[in-house]
Amino acid sequence: MKSNIKITSIILAGATLFTSCASTTMIQSNPVGAKVYIQGEYAGTTPYSYKDTKIVGSTTNLKIEKEGYEPFSTSFSRNEKADVGAIIGGIFVLVPFLWTMKYKDQHTYELIPLGAGTKKETTTDTSIAAKLQELKKMYEDKLITKEEYEQQREKVLNNYSSTENKTDKKTES
Repeated sequence: MKSNIKITSIILAGATLFTSCASTTMIQSNPVGAKVYIQGEYAGTTPYSYKDTKIVGSTTNLKIEKEGYEPFSTSFSRNEKADVGAIIGGIFVLVPFLWTMKYKDQHTYELIPLGAGTKKETTTDTSIAAKLQELKKMYEDKLITKEEYEQQREKVLNNYSSTENKTDKKTES
């Protein structure tokens, strides 16, 4: 009887250990169909399911590109969400504590349209990107509804377009 309990405990700990090592996140973009580069190498197009077995705190570099949009570079770390299975496995065997954190289930990135052949100021681009990211974070944190998010997103993009059109008219004069 004791050997059955011991074997069951070992199997449970082993299963928890091996299933808890991997973490998956869905990489999405708006608009969809953008090229995804992981650590500088082409990986596929959005939506893209990314999975690895890196340890807690590991960082993954990400670049998203789509024709007609500004390239978007960022990174995400394996410290976004606790993994209960790895924590329980760590009670039996210490090694799973290296994988106690996972990625968020989903990462969504807003791509900014390119200008119509004009050079834009970096500060404008940065502020627009920051506004879009802030809106996305507010939506993900459930501070605003999807409708409010879409309305505000359209406002930011429309302001971006109208500012760009004014710049185009000035350069034509």
